[in-house]
Amino acid sequence: MTTRRKFIQHATALATAAAVTPSFLLRPKYKLGLQLYTLREPMAKDLRGTLKKIAALGYEEVETYGFNYGGNKYYWGLEPKVAKQLLNDSNLTTSTGHYDLNKFMNTPVEDLNRYVDQCIEGAHALKQEYITWPWLDPESRTIEKFKILSEKLNLIGETIKKANLQLAYHNHDFEFIDQQGQIGYNIILQETDPSLVKMQMDLYWVMHSSPLKPHDWFKKRPGRFVMWHIKDMDKVNRNLHTEVGNGTIDFKTIFADDSLAGLQHIFVEQGNNLMADPFQSVANSAAYVKKELLK
Repeated sequence: MTTRRKFIQHATALATAAAVTPSFLLRPKYKLGLQLYTLREPMAKDLRGTLKKIAALGYEEVETYGFNYGGNKYYWGLEPKVAKQLLNDSNLTTSTGHYDLNKFMNTPVEDLNRYVDQCIEGAHALKQEYITWPWLDPESRTIEKFKILSEKLNLIGETIKKANLQLAYHNHDFEFIDQQGQIGYNIILQETDPSLVKMQMDLYWVMHSSPLKPHDWFKKRPGRFVMWHIKDMDKVNRNLHTEVGNGTIDFKTIFADDSLAGLQHIFVEQGNNLMADPFQSVANSAAYVKKELLK
């Protein structure tokens, strides 16, 4: 009787605690995010409809890609305030975007600064937190160029921080190519100011090409990897992506280091090897992430 009574009391206490726990404490630590480049073809055909479908699949925030420079400062052909309203109508937020900063790697710094000012204006309109440098053209991937890149990242990172935003850098595979004992990723981490330049780690490319695992990078620079791209590696052809949970990457082990990394935002991405219906790929990834990684 005593054991049964204690069991009932314990169960009642747990039920009561659950009932009075604020709903925000029961939510996952991270919003389920999607890099919109994954659905670039459907977006080109039906922008509003695609965003509505993304939200219906359980995604809460998105990462934008592309931002025109010059006279037409547009996202997907829309002025920033119009793009923001469209996201609002779809119940989606955006915390970061991939901006075409790489186009100014080999131009006068005045051109880069001018574009950064436009990016800041757009990011403010969308209520984003981060402006992300997403790419390097092939001619800009030497060790000497990585040093120049680091200088540019520090320079624009300071400008972006003064605007109450944060700069981040997104990796691919080429940052990990050995060049006489050096790799670009180390150059960036060592020669940029951690307060000005954060890292958006693409987990697929790290698992594909890096000499170190994500855990080792997190240990080297704890707290700096504030965003992750989550895309899986195909079981047959490692050069192809696949739906999250359908490939070879052990995301559960990586997610155990989220605090060490300093993680704030996650974005599902699949740049290739999508199903005949790309929304099914996005749906499958969302289901796995919600069930296995955000619980």
